[in-house]
Amino acid sequence: MFRTPLPAPYAPEPAILQLGDAFYDPVAAADFPRTILRFRNDRWAPAVGLDRLSDEEWTAHFGRFAPLPDNLATPVALRYHGHQFRVYNPDIGDGRGFLFAQLRDGEGRLLDLGTKGSGQTPYSRFGDGRLTLKGGVREVLATEMLEALGAETSKTFSLVETGEALERNDEPSPTRSAVLVRLQHSHIRIGTFQRLAFFEERENLARLVDYCLRHYYREEPGEDGPTRLLAHVVREAARLAADYIAAGFVHGVLNSDNIAITAESFDYGPWRFTPYWDGHFTAAYFDHAGLYSFGRQPEAIHWDLLQLARSLTLLADADSLSPALDSFRDRFQAALVRSLFARLGVRPAGEERDSALLVAIETGLARQSVAIDRFFFDWRGGRRRGPSPADQVYAAEEFAGFGRLIADFEPAPGALDHPYWSDAEPCSMHIEDVEAIWSRIDQADDWSPFEAKIAAVRRMGEAIRAGA
Repeated sequence: MFRTPLPAPYAPEPAILQLGDAFYDPVAAADFPRTILRFRNDRWAPAVGLDRLSDEEWTAHFGRFAPLPDNLATPVALRYHGHQFRVYNPDIGDGRGFLFAQLRDGEGRLLDLGTKGSGQTPYSRFGDGRLTLKGGVREVLATEMLEALGAETSKTFSLVETGEALERNDEPSPTRSAVLVRLQHSHIRIGTFQRLAFFEERENLARLVDYCLRHYYREEPGEDGPTRLLAHVVREAARLAADYIAAGFVHGVLNSDNIAITAESFDYGPWRFTPYWDGHFTAAYFDHAGLYSFGRQPEAIHWDLLQLARSLTLLADADSLSPALDSFRDRFQAALVRSLFARLGVRPAGEERDSALLVAIETGLARQSVAIDRFFFDWRGGRRRGPSPADQVYAAEEFAGFGRLIADFEPAPGALDHPYWSDAEPCSMHIEDVEAIWSRIDQADDWSPFEAKIAAVRRMGEAIRAGA
C-alpha cells in the first residue's frame, strides 16, 4: 500500500512496440515558446535512474521531448475508446498526451512516462492539445496528497511551464500553459480493450491480454488469460475504490478510459477532497446527476469493470468471467478496512470486530460534524491525543459506538512515532488550499506556498507510513 521508491539504474524497455502499430500512432511534441522547469520529482527520479539529470537535461527531455537513450525514438499516442458518463465514445484516444518512454524501476516493474499537454495528436478533435499551468499545479497537488495517504496513484514526474496563453471556457483566460509528465505502471486502459472489442479485433485483443499479464501481473499467457486478467483488475480496482473512500477523495471523472488496467489513479481533472463524509459530494460542476460523487465511486468503478468483462467476451465465455465481477463487493469491503485502518493507525482485531468498527467510523463521520482529516488526525493510533476543536463532537451520541469499539484495538507499531502527530492541525488539501496556492502563482509568480505544501504533504506521508 505504501510503496517506497527503490533506487535503480536507468533501464529502458519500450515494450509497447511489441504490440505493433495497430495500438498507437507516432506523434511529435509541440514546439513550445519557452520551457521553465517548475517541478521535478526528485523522490521518484532515482527509482528509474533519472535523478542525475541536470535541470537543463531534464527540460530537454521533459519539455522539448528529446528521446531518452535506447527508448522510444518517437512518442506514440495510444488508441482507445470509452464510456464517458455512461455514453460510449469511439472518437477519443490520446488527445493531448502521448507515451514518451518505458523503463524498469527498482522492483523490476515496467513503468511508463506519459505526457499531458504535449500538443495535438490524431485524437485531439477540436482541442489544442495543451494543458493549463493551473491544471498542472492541481495534478501535482492531487498526486502528492494521494501518495501520502497511501493510495496507488500516478506520480507527477515533471511540470514545465511552456509560455503560451491559452483560452479556456471554465477559468479566467488567457491563462498560462504547461506540459506535465507522469510516471505510472501502465497507460493501458479499460477503454483500450473496448476499442478492440468495438472493431472485433480478436487477435489484437488476445495480444493485449497477453501483454498485460506478462508485463503488469508477471504471469505467462494461456487459454484462461482473459479470466485471470479480469480477476487481477477487479482485485486492484476494488483496492483503488477503497483508497478513494479512505482518503476522502473524489476523482470526478471515472470514465472507462480513465481506469488503467493496473488500477492506479490517474488523469486528474476536476478532483477534490471532500471536507466531510458526504456521499453526495461531487467534484465536477458538470456532474449534475452525481454519477461520480464520493459515495458512488465504488459503483462507478464496478460499472467500468463490467465494460472490461464485456470486451473480454470476445475471447472468453461470460460464465467464466462472472466470478471475478461478483467478487468486487467483498474485495472492496476488505480493502476498505485495510485502507481506513492504515490511515487510523490501528491493527486489525478480527473480521467481525473490524467490520463493526468500520460501520462505527462511517456512522460517526456521516453526521458531517467533524472534518475527515481532523478525525483521523485526532484518533491516530486509536486513542484521543490531547484537546481538539472536535472534542464535543466525539462526546456526542453519533460517536458513542466508535468510542466503545476503538478501545479494543491496538495501535499499529510506530503509528505515533513521527512528530507530525504533535502538530496543532492536520495537513489537508481542500479546494481553498489549492486556490490559495494558485492565486500566489498567478498573481505574483510566487511558488513558495506550492513548495511548502508539497513538503508538508510529504512529511504527513512519512508519518502515516511509519505505522503502516
